[in-house]
Amino acid sequence: MIPPRPDGAPLRPAVFLDRDGVINMDDGYTFRPADLRFTPTAPAAIRRLNDAGRLVIVVTNQSGVARGLYDVADVDAFHRHMAERLAADGARVDAFYHCPFHPDGQVPAFAREHEDRKPAPGMLLRAMREWPIDPARSLMIGDKASDMEAADRAGVAGLRVRPNADCDLLATVDGWLAASTPPTASLASSI
Repeated sequence: MIPPRPDGAPLRPAVFLDRDGVINMDDGYTFRPADLRFTPTAPAAIRRLNDAGRLVIVVTNQSGVARGLYDVADVDAFHRHMAERLAADGARVDAFYHCPFHPDGQVPAFAREHEDRKPAPGMLLRAMREWPIDPARSLMIGDKASDMEAADRAGVAGLRVRPNADCDLLATVDGWLAASTPPTASLASSI
């Protein structure tokens, strides 16, 4: 799903999105495709980012894997389902990154700290190695302090939103796009 970073590709701005509480309603360890409920404006916000030429990268801690509540295959199935539902709304996530590790986990293979677990910046840094991302023009949107710390440590701007039903991802995206896109000169002013 993640292509190698093309040599010489021009760098593009990306928007890193936390998942639970930002894209989908966080019901606590949400992993069943049938339980996917988008926050009110998430599909429209992702479509707006696609239309604006921004890469959309999901970066999500999934400690439920380490805790033995579900496995990596369940996370992948949830992300496939999310991608299908978004596609039906004309929206696309370019890549999903998840961290299954947690130091208090019960599954030995995942029961440890890891550089991908936010607030560590590992998922963002890996995406920047694998995609032609310009960190100076990129943004992390999340609902927790750990998202903002991961953004800061990765060298990208961060915007914190209210979670779940209070998350207006579209308004956040529109505000950021308006602030980050230089105005275009009108034809009249260029004559």
